[in-house]
Order: sequence, then C-alpha cells, then structure tokens
Amino acid sequence: MEPHLLDPTSLRWSSSIPLTYTTCSLKVLKETKPTSNPPFLFVRAGKRSSGSSQNGLQRQPKKDLSRILRTEAAISGIERKANSRKYSTLWPKAVLEALDEAIRENRYESALKIFGLLRKQHWYEPRCQTYTKLLMMLGKCKQPEQASLLFEVMLSEGLRPTLDVYTALVSAYGHSGQLDKAFCTVEDMKSVSDCKPDVYTYSILIKCCTTLGRFDLIERIFTEMSYLGIECSTVTYNTIIDGYGKADMFELMESSLTEMIESGTCLPDIFTLNSFIWAYGNSGQIEKMEKWYDEFQLMGIRPDIKTFNILIRSYGKACMYEKMVSVMEFMKKRFYSPTIVTFNIVIEMFGRVGNIEKMEEFFLKMKHQGVKPNSITYCSLVSAYSKAGYLKKVDSILRQIENSDVTLDTPFFNCVLSAYGQAGDVERMGELFLVMKERKCKPDNITFATMIQAYNAQGMIEAAQNLEVNMITTKNKSGIFHCILPLKKSSFCQCEDFLY
Repeated sequence: MEPHLLDPTSLRWSSSIPLTYTTCSLKVLKETKPTSNPPFLFVRAGKRSSGSSQNGLQRQPKKDLSRILRTEAAISGIERKANSRKYSTLWPKAVLEALDEAIRENRYESALKIFGLLRKQHWYEPRCQTYTKLLMMLGKCKQPEQASLLFEVMLSEGLRPTLDVYTALVSAYGHSGQLDKAFCTVEDMKSVSDCKPDVYTYSILIKCCTTLGRFDLIERIFTEMSYLGIECSTVTYNTIIDGYGKADMFELMESSLTEMIESGTCLPDIFTLNSFIWAYGNSGQIEKMEKWYDEFQLMGIRPDIKTFNILIRSYGKACMYEKMVSVMEFMKKRFYSPTIVTFNIVIEMFGRVGNIEKMEEFFLKMKHQGVKPNSITYCSLVSAYSKAGYLKKVDSILRQIENSDVTLDTPFFNCVLSAYGQAGDVERMGELFLVMKERKCKPDNITFATMIQAYNAQGMIEAAQNLEVNMITTKNKSGIFHCILPLKKSSFCQCEDFLY
C-alpha cells in the first residue's frame, strides 16, 4: 500500500483630556457608524483560532447545518478511500471540495491524506496553487517537516516553484520557529528568476520574527529590503507595530507609527488602531489606550466590532466593570451586534472575579439574543463555578452540552477535569477522560498534569505513575506521519493510530 504524507485573537476622546466615559459616549454616538451587520455562522469550536470566532451571531438555518454535516461526512468518506489503491477514478468535485474544506479548517492530517488520494486520480494535474494552500496550512499547524517534504514532492512532479510557493514555504518554516530555514529559503528565492522575494514575503518573515521575539533581526530585514528597493507596505508596518505592542515595546511601536505616517505612502488603518489599543489595554495602561483611541478617531479611523471587544477586555482586566458594560450599551445604541467573542469576554471577566450572578445574566442574555455558546463559553462557566465551589452547576453545564451540537475541544475537557480533580472526585474525572476519547479530543500535557496532580492528592500513586507513562507514550506518538510520495520508504515513518 502506498504510504501517505501525514504528521500525527462612548467614546470620543481628546488627546489632551483623559476619558470620562459617561460624558464622551454621546459624542461618539453621533460620529461612529457600523460598517455592516455581522454574518450568521454555525459555531465550531474544535480549534480556537481568532479568525473563527469574530463573526457575529451564531444562528444558522437548518440547511446550513445539513451542509456542514454533509461536508464532514464527505471528508471522512474521502479520507477512508485514501488508503486504498482501487480509488483512482473518483469524481473530481468530491475530492477537491473535501481537500479545500480540510485545508480551510487546518485539518492537516486529513488534508494530506486527501491530497495523496488526489494524486492517484487519472485526471490529476499538479498545480502550484494547491501546493501553496497546503504549505500555508502546514505553517499554521506548525508542521515544518511536512512542509519540507511536500516541497520535495512538488519538485518531483516537475513543477517549478512560484513566488507564492516559496513565500508559503517561508511562512511554514518561520511560524514553526525555524527562522534559519526561513531565511535560507529567502536566499534561495534570490537566485531563482521570477521568484525574487517581495514585500509580502518580507512581511511574513517580519511577522515570524516578532512572534518569536527576535526583534534583533528586524533591522537586518529592513536593510535587505532597502538594498533590493522594496518599500514597506501598510501590512508591513502593521505587522511591526503589532509585534512591538505585544512585546510591550511601546516606544518602538509609536516610532513605527511615526515612520508609517511620514512614509507618505502608508496610512494607519483599523488594524493599526486595534494593535495600539490592545497593546496599552493589555498592559493596564487604560489612559493611554483611551488617548490613542481618540488620536485614531482624529485621523478618521472608526472602530469596528473587534475594537469594542478589545475595549471590553481591557476594562475587564482593569476591573472597570461599569465601563465594560457601558461599551456594550454603546454598541447596542449604535446597532453593533455583540458577537460570540464579545459575550465570551464579558462572561470570562465576571467569572474570574467570582461574580456568578452577572456572569449568568450575560450568559442568558447571550442565548436570548440568538448567540450560540461555544466551547470557550462553557469553559469560562466551568472555571467560575469550580472556583466558587459550585460543582453541581458544573454537572448542569455538562447536561446542557449533551443536548447540544456544540463541538468540544481539549481545553474544555482540561477545564472540566480540573474542576472535578480539585473537588477530589477522581471517579468522575476518569469517566470524563473516557468521554474525551469518545469525542476524539487528544489529551495534552495539561490534561495529564491535571489528572496526575489529582491522583497524587488522593494518594493514588500507582495511578499517577501509570498516567506519567501514558503521557510519555502519547508524546512519542504525536510526531508520526505518512508521506505522499514513495521516494524512499526508509525516509518516512509509518502511520500509527493515536493511543491514549
């Protein structure tokens, strides 16, 4: 059998006057307008990514739910056929749609299996665009070895790498922490005609450096861009500003904004605004956050729903709950519909300080407004109830979830396991660990550490030691992969099922 490639984120303020929320909100009421109503989406919380949770109300017609279920079934069906040699005449639409869906959801194991099946079809023609999508997905999933192997597969098929392919490979290495390989790939690009690195390539490289805290490499990248005659774009500046802000390097963040404006070709936008207020809000510098909100409004940049979510989160972290609620009231007056993210932030903030009454109030309001709770919502509720000692309410949450179609994830189960572990109910904790397996949620280090701590606290030393062995076994199994191209079987590991 041919092996397959696989490896198992009120308010009109003056720059000189600190915010007084109540008096300023009416001024903004006249000035800001929502751009559009958020779309309706079905909640899928299998992976927590910022992009998947920013999109408005979670209501969806039954036909859309049916479509999603059909898509899931299609991916599973195509995946089952990937290990067989006899499926070489499948209908193109079915295979291609399953591949696109798996890539869109960053399900790299499924995507690579389906891609292996795609390559067996008699109608298959290699395309650089397909490889670009797969490489970008592997970067998001931090699978640099798979990306490297996939690039070799592309070369073996006689394809000539394009600029997009090389840039995707840079992204895959950089986002996986392999900056040396990312820089080497950029060097390789310079020697290939029609594949010279462009501003997008360097913006991705800068993003990887800031994410990994390698700010010492930024100047080197700028020097190289200047030598090649490549000017920074708005995206480049926003990437740098966001990186400096998340690293609490506020002076450099502000100087980058000054450079951006003085460039004459790049102007600040909503992403710049959100980066600034997130940076100051996250560090608790509320006055500076409010000051910069006002400055950006004077530049003509209006807030969006993400801006308000950042404000709510910042006020919540600073225990300024009246302002937090006032932002939501302002949103309502201006017809900004709270998203799942908005409610999750409010629920989490009230839950953290043990204000169960307010937390439940917003949870009910969330459901009354047609916003469907997701795994993150329930995780916040469980954490708050556990901290307050309301274990019966945790049981109630689990019963609610049993009767819903919410997709649970590993962080949720970690939260529930911790709740029962802290309460000393190791029997219930063990039952939920089995449910976790049934739900196909892979335990991580937090899962095992939580259970080991609970067993040790109850004097169950042998059970704790068995889990430690299980954790080591799981970690060793997590790096397994298949390969698409049978170049040399010795070069690739054979597929093994995940073991709990």
